[in-house]
Amino acid sequence: MVLKSVEKTRRETLTLAAMAGLALLIAPRMSLADEAAVAAEIKKLYGDKKLESGKIKLDVPEIAENGLVVPINVEVESPMTDSNYVKTVHVFADGNPLPGVVSYRFTPACGKAAASIRMRLAQTQNIVCIAEMSNGALHSVKANVKVTIGGCGG
Repeated sequence: MVLKSVEKTRRETLTLAAMAGLALLIAPRMSLADEAAVAAEIKKLYGDKKLESGKIKLDVPEIAENGLVVPINVEVESPMTDSNYVKTVHVFADGNPLPGVVSYRFTPACGKAAASIRMRLAQTQNIVCIAEMSNGALHSVKANVKVTIGGCGG
C-alpha cells in the first residue's frame, strides 16, 4: 500500500513538472506587446506631447534571416552643444514581451548621439525610436523588420 501511494505521488509530480515546463515554453509567446502597448509606453513617458518626424536615422535590416541577432543602429542629428543636444533615445518593439527594449542617455560631452545594439526578434514587427531633445522636442521614426524562418520568407 505504501509503495502504491509513493508511485502515484511520483507520477503526479512528474506530470506537474511537465505541465509547468510546457507553460514556461508557451507563456512568452502568448504575452507579446503590440502597437497599443508601445503607444501606451510612449504616452506614459511623454503624455500627449507631439512627436515630429525627422532627425533620427534608424538603421535596421528590412529582412532579418536570423531573428536571434538583429542589428539596430540609431543616430540622431544634433550639434550636441550645451544648449542643443539629444537627452534620451528610447527604442521600442511591438512584438517583444515588453515594449521597451533599450534607452540611451546622452550629454553634450558625448559629441554624437549614436548607439548600436543587437536585438532578438521572434517575429516580424515594428521598431519605434523616440528621441528627446534638450529643448523638450520629441522626434520619432518607425521601421518594420521582417523576420524570416531560416531565410525562407516565413
